[in-house]
Amino acid sequence: MFPQLLVNSLIAGAIYALVASGFSLIYSTCKFVHFAHGATIAFSAYFLYFLFSDLGLSFGLSVIFTIIFASLLGWLMDKVVYKKLRQRKASKVILLMTSFALLIFFESLILMLFGADVKTIGYVKIARGFDFLGAIITPLQIVIIAVSLVLLVLLYFFMKRTKIGKAMRAVADNKEVAEVVGISAENIYSWAFIVGSAIAGIAAILVGLEQNLEPMMGTNLMIKGFTGAIIGGIGSVPGAVLGSFLLGFAENFGIWFLPSGYKDAIAFAILFIFLLFRHQGILGIGRNSK
Repeated sequence: MFPQLLVNSLIAGAIYALVASGFSLIYSTCKFVHFAHGATIAFSAYFLYFLFSDLGLSFGLSVIFTIIFASLLGWLMDKVVYKKLRQRKASKVILLMTSFALLIFFESLILMLFGADVKTIGYVKIARGFDFLGAIITPLQIVIIAVSLVLLVLLYFFMKRTKIGKAMRAVADNKEVAEVVGISAENIYSWAFIVGSAIAGIAAILVGLEQNLEPMMGTNLMIKGFTGAIIGGIGSVPGAVLGSFLLGFAENFGIWFLPSGYKDAIAFAILFIFLLFRHQGILGIGRNSK
């Protein structure tokens, strides 16, 4: 039982980490909660289904177009909606409510375009799992964990070593000072949405291969990603990754003692505990520490 729960925790944590890292990247740079990030994941998963299953494109091309689509969708949300609100000096509460509205809008659009029935991409055929130290893990699950870890490492080096990544960190740290030294905050906001949404697109591909698609899937994934980000520190991308893996472990080992239907309840309980007693998360910095 223990090895299987360990493997299941790694798989869940890897998916949550991809959701949380893109979400946290946007939050730390733009300083508001972008719940419509979940809609980007859901719409991108359905876009992959449309390209591969309906249009019959090759899977490789479908994956490339899906990542591009996710980036463009996030960029358009920022340019068409959030930028206009920033220009009007909208508060963070208004931006938060707008993100909820966008999430509901895109989920309704998915429902209208694809219907309420469950969709399956069907690229990866059901395969016999490998016996690994007493746990069963499928080839697809190995790919999910490997791709997630590689992408998270690449994201770390992108933030630390590239010019755009350093500019994102500068704007996240102090927007006014960054603009004084010649960094355009609006351009960096756009890049944050492009990069964060591209990660959402990759998460959508992996989730779409592992699970069935349904119109409201973005809300559930966003809740798990948000919880992971809160646990680790919502303004910290490494913290969001750490929190997501901890959430994956807590959910899967929690159902060792509780019925499997309590998995979501475990996530909500952890979210409430951190919001009440340590809202800055594990790697976050409290207001009193600044």
